[in-house]
Amino acid sequence: MQKASSMSSAAPGIIRHFLNREESFMYDREASYPLEDTRNEARIEFTEKGMQHLSSRRCEIIKISKSSALIGILTQFQLPENFYLDIPSARIPLIGCLLKRVHSNNIIEARFLRLLSDRDLNRIFVYSTHPNHRNRTLDIYR
Repeated sequence: MQKASSMSSAAPGIIRHFLNREESFMYDREASYPLEDTRNEARIEFTEKGMQHLSSRRCEIIKISKSSALIGILTQFQLPENFYLDIPSARIPLIGCLLKRVHSNNIIEARFLRLLSDRDLNRIFVYSTHPNHRNRTLDIYR
């Protein structure tokens, strides 16, 4: 009888569940792809204060991989947790992104909601102005 009363008076224990963690388990277990240097003009599109219209800001992709990117912005502004990345030169519209970190020198680390295909990644490198991708060509048959 004493055990039952002592158990009921104790604070309930915190139930450990994977959804209680700050980050989703999907990103914890996902393979990390190496970032490659690039230099592409892009746009960040997001909704402001829950409104229906999209606001957009110009940016530059500095490094990119299949699952994430480093993005440089010109001016500092309040970026929401979820936004879209549009790369018009490579004709890749609205890649869903999650904000990972904002550095003090206006560099953003973003994680893509889906992995980029090799075809999309190659298209980004073809339209890049970085010297490492100068000799890349676009394969139209793939």
